[in-house]
Amino acid sequence: MTLTFPNKSRSFDESRNGVRFSGYDGMFEVRFLVEANALRIASQPGRSEDECLRAFDTAREIILEAATHAYGRGGKDRYILTAQDIRR
Repeated sequence: MTLTFPNKSRSFDESRNGVRFSGYDGMFEVRFLVEANALRIASQPGRSEDECLRAFDTAREIILEAATHAYGRGGKDRYILTAQDIRR
């Protein structure tokens, strides 16, 4: 099956310092976390929850491509995407 992202919802996970979102492979949910560091630029030492969510929305297509690539390598049900995964 193919990984799809029909639900545009995402949320900030303060304890993991990143943005969570889900994809689906058929009826199976695949969970992702994008580290806040991956959503920063060099001139920003940190980002607030709202800034991270806006940065995610801005880079959504790139992030979904990175998520699809990561899923294609492993077939797990949970992934953490880092700055290295999301090259902008």
